[in-house]
Amino acid sequence: MQKVTPFLWFDGQAKEAASFYTEVFRSPPPREAGAGVSFEVGGMTLNAFDGGPEFEFNEAISLYVDCADQQEVDYYWGRLVEGGQPSQCGWLKDRFGVSWQIIPRALPRLLGDPDRARADRAMQAMLKMQKIDVAALEAAVDAA
Repeated sequence: MQKVTPFLWFDGQAKEAASFYTEVFRSPPPREAGAGVSFEVGGMTLNAFDGGPEFEFNEAISLYVDCADQQEVDYYWGRLVEGGQPSQCGWLKDRFGVSWQIIPRALPRLLGDPDRARADRAMQAMLKMQKIDVAALEAAVDAA
């Protein structure tokens, strides 16, 4: 059993959000859990509850999606941004207001390049992006 479980507070959309997330991440369907719903995303259990309008999501908490390649970035970005809002540097807000980081494995590798000039070029390229473009990052890193 997972020791820490994220608990998401919605205003009447908990079941809809859980169904959407399990569809996007190809997970088992959500399970009713008392006044809320329990579901799995990327191997992690989350709980959702319809608590009312008192609280809203913001970027202080985000869910990080580790993407193997550009194909995964494109898939998760495309699905999660539907009805939501793109932001900068791989971040987006979905239609429920939840913030996500859709990050290819290449990004931390390029940002951590021991050659600081290459790493700085990766950073400068990333800062101009909404959805991360791996080919553009690698081209920027290799440009001298």
